[in-house]
Amino acid sequence: MAVTSHLSSPKEILAMDSITKNLESSLQVPSVQELALQRLDKVPQRYIRFSEGDDNISTVSSDPYVRVPLIDMAKLVNAATQDEELQKLHLACKHWGVFQVLNHRVSDRSLKNVQNQVQGFFDLPFEKKKQWAQRPGNLEGYGQAFVTSEEQKLDWNDMIFLKSLPIQNRKLDLWPQNPPQFRETLERYSEEMREAAISIVKFITMTLGIQDTQISESFREGLYDIRMNCYPPCPEPERVIGIVPHADNSGITLLLDCADFPGLQFLKDGKWVNVEPIEGAIVVNIGHIIEVMTNGIYKAPEHRAVVNKWKERLSIVTFCYPGSSVDIGPAKELIGEGKPSIYKNMTNAEYFSNFFNRKLDESFIDSIRI
Repeated sequence: MAVTSHLSSPKEILAMDSITKNLESSLQVPSVQELALQRLDKVPQRYIRFSEGDDNISTVSSDPYVRVPLIDMAKLVNAATQDEELQKLHLACKHWGVFQVLNHRVSDRSLKNVQNQVQGFFDLPFEKKKQWAQRPGNLEGYGQAFVTSEEQKLDWNDMIFLKSLPIQNRKLDLWPQNPPQFRETLERYSEEMREAAISIVKFITMTLGIQDTQISESFREGLYDIRMNCYPPCPEPERVIGIVPHADNSGITLLLDCADFPGLQFLKDGKWVNVEPIEGAIVVNIGHIIEVMTNGIYKAPEHRAVVNKWKERLSIVTFCYPGSSVDIGPAKELIGEGKPSIYKNMTNAEYFSNFFNRKLDESFIDSIRI
């Protein structure tokens, strides 16, 4: 079964028409890193999203008190502090759909090692990185995602996308062997992220009074896909976008920001809010699967990446999905008299078929509402 993508709303893929396209592959496009090395004064036309003079900056929140919530996992596992921290988590999921988490039990060593290996990969010469380029008809590998037309506008990033867990999903011919420790490091990192995801989903369901761990435990046999992004410096950062606004089709998404300056933004009350990187923290956002399972109480938030004129930024994104045997529909505890189902109940296969075979001008989440 094919899974993953983090561009869940077709209008944000800059819909070109209403023709149904299969989004499980991507056309090859130029390397943005290679463009950046040319030290251009102007951005090539295909990357321009905003005209000169467009007021893109004013849509970014300037309120220093508007910050993505911070959750402490140590307080969630401590009986003395759990109730208060669960309430904070509930408010974060309900009003933001995103939070940063500390004390998540992914080791500092694993975080540092994976950052070093991903940096090492993107630092390789282009000819070496091309050994692990995407194959025709497949999203996995080094390149860009969801490019379905030669006329489509492009994001200012390069990426390598790999299916990590379960092990049998791996296409090891697309897993870099340079840097030499890349594979081993990513394998260990994905296993630690799986444990973090199970724990985080357990607490998310607890905030809604669901004590049954069936949902969280379904992530033990679930799918874990990792997208590593490189956002090179850009001569006109105000005219391009690193990744277009989108919501994720995952259960939850875990993002490790490798920079010391913001580049990730979430939409809150009509304004884009910067996620300020916190040392050792992981950014967690709700995906459409949890939105459906919570019957819309928690919603998958729109987010995007912006770029910097002088600095490169890397991020490592883990898309976490429940196991394929789990149906995707509202939890039984959250529906009933006076609480009708908002979303369809689907098998796992039906959910992904709807996602990958939708029309480009159709909202995915709207397409699975009742």
